[in-house]
Amino acid sequence: MRNIYKIDNYQYVHNNHHFSLNENDKDIQIVPAGHMLADSDNLAFIYVLEEGGEFSYLHFSNELWSHLVDILKSNQNPYVTINGEAIELINFTEELEMLIFNIEGNDNYGKEFVDSVEEAFKEIFQNDTL
Repeated sequence: MRNIYKIDNYQYVHNNHHFSLNENDKDIQIVPAGHMLADSDNLAFIYVLEEGGEFSYLHFSNELWSHLVDILKSNQNPYVTINGEAIELINFTEELEMLIFNIEGNDNYGKEFVDSVEEAFKEIFQNDTL
């Protein structure tokens, strides 16, 4: 069964970016897969996880995108905390950066999503052109 875990909290602690879930299931055992996807229908980014031989997803809604900008600016991978354990989301920064630059001006993702990404990540796009 494919699980979608919604990120609901962000903290910057000890110079690291941390996300957490509000999940009741204490048996979550994930391994970061190092890939990101766009969910243009739901205005979200998805980080792919391996869980029990299948893929599951961390869902980053557009309400969290300002934190994603901070992560890109810091060039550090964030962590997700599950059951008190901080797990590094490998390749997060590289994958997100590649994805947003692919989305910029690309109407294949849908106008609303492209406009939202361009607005939320405008600082990243502007810094790249300098």
